[in-house]
Amino acid sequence: MVKTGIHDVVIVGGGHNALVAAAYLARAGRSVVVLERLDRVGGAAVSERPWPGIDARVSRYSYLVSLLPRQVLDDLGLRIGLRRRRYSSYTPDPADPRRGILVDTADAAATAESFARATGDRGEASRFATFYRRLHPVAEAVFPTMTGPLPRAHELRARIGDEALWAGLVEAPLGELVRTSLATDLAQGIALTDGLIGTFSHSGDESLRQNRCFLYHVIGGGTGDWDVPVGGMGRVTAELERAARDAGAELRTGVEVTAVSPDGEVEIDGSERLHARLVLSGVGPAALAGLLGAEQAPPEGAQLKVNMLLRRLPRLRDESVAPEAAFAGTFHINETLTQLDAAHRTAAGGGIPNPLPAEIYCHSLTDASILGPELRGSGAHTMTLFGLQVPHRLLDGRDPDAARAELLRAAQASLDSVLAEPISDCLYEAADGTPCVEAKTTGDLETSLGMRGGDIFHGPLSWPWADDAEALDGPAARWGVATANDRVLLAGSGARRGGAVSGLGGHNAAMAALELLDSV
Repeated sequence: MVKTGIHDVVIVGGGHNALVAAAYLARAGRSVVVLERLDRVGGAAVSERPWPGIDARVSRYSYLVSLLPRQVLDDLGLRIGLRRRRYSSYTPDPADPRRGILVDTADAAATAESFARATGDRGEASRFATFYRRLHPVAEAVFPTMTGPLPRAHELRARIGDEALWAGLVEAPLGELVRTSLATDLAQGIALTDGLIGTFSHSGDESLRQNRCFLYHVIGGGTGDWDVPVGGMGRVTAELERAARDAGAELRTGVEVTAVSPDGEVEIDGSERLHARLVLSGVGPAALAGLLGAEQAPPEGAQLKVNMLLRRLPRLRDESVAPEAAFAGTFHINETLTQLDAAHRTAAGGGIPNPLPAEIYCHSLTDASILGPELRGSGAHTMTLFGLQVPHRLLDGRDPDAARAELLRAAQASLDSVLAEPISDCLYEAADGTPCVEAKTTGDLETSLGMRGGDIFHGPLSWPWADDAEALDGPAARWGVATANDRVLLAGSGARRGGAVSGLGGHNAAMAALELLDSV
């Protein structure tokens, strides 16, 4: 077996967090090498042209940016454009899709009128605005701490200054806070969905996994806004790759790590060994455990992603809302609170929810650059559907292709139920007549990206702070990236403040690593 020289840091996996860590470490003068199994870096944060011969770049897995701190952009000199969406969301009433709630951030009066028309409650718009306004101090208190050592719970609790809100977010199932804040099933569902993205849970879940997911979705950037990366998610990865290479990091692709030892030795393809003072893991904790020769139960993802290219936007049953407005933000489909909880019960029992809760977003309405000139001129648009309450267990015992097709049918049926025409009538077709649509299940994520259980968060999300009695001994613990091995750190979505396209796992692992390297 070939042995190579000693590196300061070897990073296992080449996702966006690994690139962030590599850039920080190399800029600090450390020798760092990134090892990626695939033939390109970026992990889930990539853009691809899934339909041959068609000039449409789709953010194939992840698609929006909320938690990527300005500090990381500035520190690494990243040239990434982010655009804010005017329309936050549109939610047709499943009982009567001729009416719906359009949240227009530039027109409060129009938003209030849509709430009244869709819910029959003229006070719901005010309650909705008050609910999210009440969350602003949480975002303002928590988000700035994400690029520092873990704060203590009591510090953030005091900074937020709303004991009832803290209890509703951190100590009791999210459904209680949502139901006491909002009066209608439709508006309650809009709020609850932020707790179910990639998370199999329900409003009354005592584990509070829905609460933690909700928190991460409402603190991004200190405002809770979700922005569109100009050029697609691949632009984010391209800039991170540039920053890492320019700083001197070595990025190796097409190499598979087959083992990691607690003393910093990394085996590649069973034939080469690298030795590092520290190993950073960009793969999930369950995958890392396997590399270390241990066993850890895999996590469970819970989502379906459907990418589409449309000839034109579909017509709505609600004639008071333009499709260009409805699809520019998050388009909620069959996501009342009642429907979300019912879908969880069905999926927990092994069935595919009917209707399948889902939400849609049209990237090209905000950033047309992802389409070639001919497509732009023709009125074509990309469309992404994200299905909820689709746990990995639904694939057990099913043929992967058959399961994917069944889930796609369920998603299309759910979408069709709120449109004025079938979505199939709007799909762009390739030269051979094949419709431009693809579905990605949790199984596909596991197979193509190595994400155990198809979990986009690499495991259950954790609170982004330390309990008051928790020991924070050493840099790795203080930065939330510790493992059971002193020389192995978490640097991906499985870190204490990982999840989403944030770079936080990579940033915080790099900060801990620099402290450790400087201390010896």
